[in-house]
Amino acid sequence: MRRIPARRSVIAAAALGLALATAPAVAEAAPKPNTNAAVKVGLTVQGPDGVLFKGKIKTKGHDVTTATGGAHKCDGTNGGANPSKVPTPTAALDDAARLNYFAWDGTWYASFDDFSVDTIKNVSGAGSAYWSISVNGTPTPVGGCQFAIKAGDDVAFTWTSF
Repeated sequence: MRRIPARRSVIAAAALGLALATAPAVAEAAPKPNTNAAVKVGLTVQGPDGVLFKGKIKTKGHDVTTATGGAHKCDGTNGGANPSKVPTPTAALDDAARLNYFAWDGTWYASFDDFSVDTIKNVSGAGSAYWSISVNGTPTPVGGCQFAIKAGDDVAFTWTSF
């Protein structure tokens, strides 16, 4: 085995140290993307007698206020469903209602950390029906303030008889 002179080892170590000190940090964590960036989705509200609203809506998770339920967050973090804020179906409904001048109302259930959508454009189930929520044709497994939606999704609130 060939022995490297001590002087060369010191120079090599110094050069390595200098290179590491001036090299850009590669181990830095990449910045997290803004998961609550506004997205454009298709929204359809289907009442018992036909379509009440159909259009494209730009939305992101935000606080929602209803006459019956009060003001609560509706940003996907509800019930611990998502680790950070995301756009949600109920936030999309709220944005559509605000931008298109129609009313909706919902009861807040603290135990679910979510709203139950009760009335849209004066159409209420009144105990015989409810507003079901689906995304891309599939009913959501969680509430409308918990389910994360993405750009291009088709969100539907459909008046559904029991």
